[in-house]
Amino acid sequence: MSTAIFYDRHGGVDVLRVGDEPVPAPGDGELVVANRVIGVNPADVKKLAGKFGGAGEFPQVLGFEAAGVVEAVGEGVEGFSVGDEVVWSGTGAQRERSVVQAAKTRAKPANVSFEQAAVLPVAAAAAFSALAQAGVGDKDVVLIHGASGGVGSAAVQIAKALGARVVGSASAANHDYLRGLDATPVAYGPGLTDAVRALPDGLSEVTAVVDLVGSPETVAQTVQLLGTDGLTRDGSPRAVTLVETEESLAAGIATKTSRKGALREALALAEAGLLTLEISARFPLTEAAWAVQQVADGHVRGKVVLEV
Repeated sequence: MSTAIFYDRHGGVDVLRVGDEPVPAPGDGELVVANRVIGVNPADVKKLAGKFGGAGEFPQVLGFEAAGVVEAVGEGVEGFSVGDEVVWSGTGAQRERSVVQAAKTRAKPANVSFEQAAVLPVAAAAAFSALAQAGVGDKDVVLIHGASGGVGSAAVQIAKALGARVVGSASAANHDYLRGLDATPVAYGPGLTDAVRALPDGLSEVTAVVDLVGSPETVAQTVQLLGTDGLTRDGSPRAVTLVETEESLAAGIATKTSRKGALREALALAEAGLLTLEISARFPLTEAAWAVQQVADGHVRGKVVLEV
């Protein structure tokens, strides 16, 4: 048998339960991966609460990313063998063994730990997609709203790897953390626009924005700093949000679209030592409810993971 974290109805973490299930077998184009580390994300909280629409069939299992070792290979799969160390994205990751699509699986670089690999598919891939969509390059000053979380800290490092200079908003407690990532911190909330405009050395001239907060305030600040005409350049967006709202749509801020190959790019940066995400908390798989609750409580710096 294989351990998994189930829930039989939508709700809070109190509906999660530890259970066993038969060891799975792979179908065509599939792998069975013995998970070693599983990333926990805000999307898990939303799915558990039923915010992704459609009740579906119960029981269900949370989890969108993990890293582990290939345990079985299905028909038609090429490029993977039993014993390969891999990272994958999909659904139902909070289990000891997962059946995953080979097409959504990538080889884990040897010098990247299971822990670091497991937290790249959601946060780092999203960050890379947003920055690529905004066309960020070596002539840019990028403002990242919400720069100290999992996606935010990935976005800071990826933007730096692309040659940009970075201004990141965060609480005062996380400003030294952002400085350690070679970003210039500013306090989020009222006064952010003036704080950015007062920055020295050309950092006041923001040319691109990635919004990971999506509040009416951050939307307004984005428009104030870029100007209405600066939200696009040559027909391409210069401001991208991961939190689509009526306000962001009305302002003309683009919603992030997933970029093909984003995980591959993130893995390459991690392999090169240019991308490392802070792990703020580690829990055993059987304590998944505590991990999900910590993410639900918010203000997590970096990522939370489950260890199998």
